[in-house]
Amino acid sequence: MNHTAATTRRRLILGAGAALGGLAAPAVLRAQSFPSRPIRYICPWPAGGSTDAVIRALAESAAKILGQTIIVDNKGGAGGMLGANELVNAKPDGYTLSQLPHGVFRIPHMQKVQFDTLKDFTWIACLTGYTFGFVVPADSPIKSVKDLVAFAKANPGKFTYGSTGVGTSPHLAVEEFAQKAGIQLNHIPFKGNADNMQAVLGGHVMGASDATGWGPHVDAGKLRLLATYGSKRTKRWSSVPTLDELGYQTVSDSPFGVCGPKGMDPAVTRTLHDAFKKTLEDPAVMATFDKFDQTVIYMNTETYTRFARDSFASEKALIDKLGLAGKG
Repeated sequence: MNHTAATTRRRLILGAGAALGGLAAPAVLRAQSFPSRPIRYICPWPAGGSTDAVIRALAESAAKILGQTIIVDNKGGAGGMLGANELVNAKPDGYTLSQLPHGVFRIPHMQKVQFDTLKDFTWIACLTGYTFGFVVPADSPIKSVKDLVAFAKANPGKFTYGSTGVGTSPHLAVEEFAQKAGIQLNHIPFKGNADNMQAVLGGHVMGASDATGWGPHVDAGKLRLLATYGSKRTKRWSSVPTLDELGYQTVSDSPFGVCGPKGMDPAVTRTLHDAFKKTLEDPAVMATFDKFDQTVIYMNTETYTRFARDSFASEKALIDKLGLAGKG
């Protein structure tokens, strides 16, 4: 009798343990089976631009590591904010990802947006960052930043330049430079790099501020690069000065990577982080970075989350300084 009672008690304990284990099992199983279907990676810029090329290289490499297709979905316009808008409504299951450009730290201070930058996203991994620069057509009489400043002082508001949208890094860097130089330029926003390059090559604008989608056109002698915006000169165009060294105290680079909706399972976030981190060892990815003069700027989930918080605060200070803060 005692033996039977002890056996029954042991079975009850084992059964209770199994039941408790079963509560944790779904999350573990979800992470182990992730990904079991294609992942969508939103590129919030039109196809054919530099960001599109970089994101496609990352997606292709990460897909091999994860053993699952990653579909790049272009959603251009609204200064690169359309990916952020989609993440707000996406399930936090790891199957909807997006690039979140630097504008998500800045544009909310300028106008109403559909998301809360600090609450609505999972900052999975930062991978790289842009090189920005200012270009003019090769036949332009403007041959240097000094020429541009002289022309703008003589003709306030007459010099037109394109960017990838209101509030984007290429726009804000030029506005900061213009304020330091005491000049007024005429800003024309475009949906993305491809449109902006068409406009400057076609003579529809007098100059363009953009990431290195202008690189092939500079190398082919169709565009002239006046300055880059990094803290130091680029390897590829080492003879071209930075705005900072020219005395305009303007430095702009925009680290980016892969982000998801808020509330993601930490195990799924880790799986994605590890896969995308490994893409930085892929020669095909590095070749694409080199093509657009982008460097590896790696941050893990924790560091990238902290970077987002710090950037949101520093961008507010810049927007206030430039007098571009929205009325809410």
